[in-house]
Amino acid sequence: MQPSPAEPVEPTGDIVIRTIAMPADANANGDIFGGWVLSQMDLGAGVAARRFAKCRVTTVAIDAMTFVAPVNVGDVVTCYARMVHIGRSSMRIVIEAWAQRFADGTFGRVTVGTFTYVAIDQNGRPQPAVRPE
Repeated sequence: MQPSPAEPVEPTGDIVIRTIAMPADANANGDIFGGWVLSQMDLGAGVAARRFAKCRVTTVAIDAMTFVAPVNVGDVVTCYARMVHIGRSSMRIVIEAWAQRFADGTFGRVTVGTFTYVAIDQNGRPQPAVRPE
């Protein structure tokens, strides 16, 4: 899979999750469900948000989501996350999913999205994302 000129040649951000796309995650055409990819990205971005805030976090928005290429059964999917904005209690994270193809070993971006999380306390109420040490 060759990226178009506008697509990055390599991932940006930190690895937050890596998994293998399995047959149970495929639709009738043999492609992996977009919802499965989205859930992996939500998990990965949640890892990044929690790592930063050092507390519970919750997803409050998926601000953008672009599916670039299909994911196939057997592909290794790796999500890379980077923080792009920090508010009082919110964090906006861009997350990219890249696939290493089972069939031929090529590596390319399959999905990119922007997710917003809010740091929450034990009662589920917003709290500062950056707390004094």
